[in-house]
Order: sequence, then C-alpha cells, then structure tokens
Amino acid sequence: MNRFLIFLTAAFPLFIATIAIISKGSIKSYFMEEDPLLIVCIWALVFALCSFIGGISTNDYSWVDRLWSTLPIGFAFFYVYRSNFKQTSIIQGILVAIWGLRLTYNFARKGGYDKAEDYRWKILMNSKYLKNRFLWQSFNLCFICGCQIGLFILFTYPVYATMKYDDGKITPIFLLFCCLSFCMVIIETIGDQQQWNFQNAKAESKKNPEILKTYSHPEDIKMGFLTHGLFSYSRHPNYFGEVGFWWMIWFTSFSKLHNSLTSGIIGPLSLSILFIGSTIFTESITNSKYPLYKEYRRAVSPIIPFFHRKAFWDNLPQKLN
Repeated sequence: MNRFLIFLTAAFPLFIATIAIISKGSIKSYFMEEDPLLIVCIWALVFALCSFIGGISTNDYSWVDRLWSTLPIGFAFFYVYRSNFKQTSIIQGILVAIWGLRLTYNFARKGGYDKAEDYRWKILMNSKYLKNRFLWQSFNLCFICGCQIGLFILFTYPVYATMKYDDGKITPIFLLFCCLSFCMVIIETIGDQQQWNFQNAKAESKKNPEILKTYSHPEDIKMGFLTHGLFSYSRHPNYFGEVGFWWMIWFTSFSKLHNSLTSGIIGPLSLSILFIGSTIFTESITNSKYPLYKEYRRAVSPIIPFFHRKAFWDNLPQKLN
C-alpha cells in the first residue's frame, strides 16, 4: 500500500499542476466552470502517463490495476459534485463507491497494492509478439495505461450523462436498475470470496495435505481450479458481476435519458469486449496448466451464468483416480 500511496502523492499534484497551467492559475474557477468531462479526461491522461512512467521505473506493470477500483470513484464523485448533488447522481455515486470500496478491499487482501503484479503481464511481456522491449513499452503505453484508463472515462460516462442531462428526479425504473447494480456487486463479492477461500485452501494443502479432508470440495484442489458454488454456473462469475454492474449503471442513466449514445452505452460495451478478451487469454494459460480445464469449459458457461452439464461432476471420481 505504501508504494501506491507514493504513486498517488506524485500523480495527483501533477494533475493539479496541469490544471493550473491550463487555467493560467485559476484552478478553482476552472474546476467549477469547465465541462467536468474535459477535466476528467485531463485527470485520466495525467494518471495514464504516471502509470506508464511507474511501469518503466519499477518494472511493475500493475499500476493501472491499482487504479481500477479507486480512480473511477474519484471521477464519479466529481460528477456528483458538479451536478449540485442531484438525487440521481448521488445514488449513482454511492453505488460506484460501494463497488470501488469492495473491489479495493479484495485487491488489497491479495497484496495487489504492494508488490503483487498481475502474472499475465509477465507472460505477455515474454511472448514472441512483445518480447522486443520497444514493442512491450508501446503496448504498455497504448493498452495497459492508455486504453484501460480510457475505459474508466467510458464506463463512468453514464454518471456524467445523468449529471449533465437528467432532471434529477428518481423514478421506479431508475431505482430498479440501482437495485440490480447492487445485486451485481453482491454476485462479484460472493464469487471473489469463493475464489479466495479456494486459493487459500489450495495453498494450505501443499503444506498440510490433511486440509483435503476438511475442505468442502477436495476434488477442486486436486484439479487445481474451482468448479463449485457460483463457479458451477459461470467460469468467471466475478467477471459477470463486474461487467454487469456497469451495464446496470448505464441502464440507470438510460432509464432517464432514453438515448443509448447520450447515456453512454459505449462504456459497458467496451468493458464487455475487454473482459471477453481477458477471459480468452486467461483461459489459454489455465488450459496449459490443468488437464481437466478443457472439460470444465465444455460444461460451464464462460461469463454469463447458465445451466451446466452435470455429467462433468458425476464423472470426476474416475477422472481423478
């Protein structure tokens, strides 16, 4: 966490300094009068450049991962502030805060704010396509820092749209999608907790094989991946909760504005594409590590929960023997 706090202490003053230069010293009036979307874009650009520099200087390319659950909260609450605290904007801001705080907690307990780097970046860095240092740093600048932080702007855009175009009145359909947003957070929370319990049991079993007698589904530990709970209906239920949350936030805006583009549909669409790509890449790694994962893939839906093929679990005892 100390490293991330140092990062923030460098990045945020740089953002303020950039605003000071652009506004010629009139920082307060600029924040109050300029289009908040433009300010958020400047904010995102500064933090993207800081993430790029942070990656080069520390050889750690997870700075954007650390911003994933924190920076969107800042964007959302800036929109809430500039809305003069419209009721609809406040509710959206609270939902984004709940989403972000939960995700921050889950990321922190895995050591994400310290030295833990997403293992996939190293795999990509050493792949035949990006092994060249110039190509890797170009990928780092354009995709890891640029595209991903650009996504923060896109998937929080519905909060901006509500701030800018909505009358602020709460309607039943708006509240319905707010409730569904919260449901998505619950799904993501349950999925992450089940994965957390499994990974801890899996790690403990290497030191103490007796854990297999007490863990609810020892066959999962033997296979190397989780297949029970929410993971029996979706291979990535936490992805479903994450993407579903931002779709519901978009629906809260769409329910008031009745225009797909104005309410920001590009945000959840872009996020969905990212998570589909992430699923394909992550599962290509998992396939190479665990022999039975291909059969699990045939039995269970990738992201959206759906009915599963029970035969996979019925035949597990003979497959594991």
